[in-house]
Amino acid sequence: MTAFMLVTARISDPAAFRAYAQTVAPMVAAFGGRYRVLGSVAEALEGEAPEGKMVISEWPSMEAARRFWDSPEYTQAKQLRAGTGHFDVVLVNGLPD
Repeated sequence: MTAFMLVTARISDPAAFRAYAQTVAPMVAAFGGRYRVLGSVAEALEGEAPEGKMVISEWPSMEAARRFWDSPEYTQAKQLRAGTGHFDVVLVNGLPD
């Protein structure tokens, strides 16, 4: 079953964040993910939109997304993101195929 990783990013240091983004983009693909939304600002149709930019990546399964998230490669890459902003990351199941 497909899974989606939803990230809300409030970036305070865009220059430093760029190094993280350039490192992680090919890594997402290597682990089987693909970006579906990249850096868009949400528009609230009801309630409140989250502050910041949205990134949504699609994964073949929850397990595939967790393999990426827990991998030594991503653990190292996340250090590039430290101090560049505030990030909320949520993993959800998609609908059955």
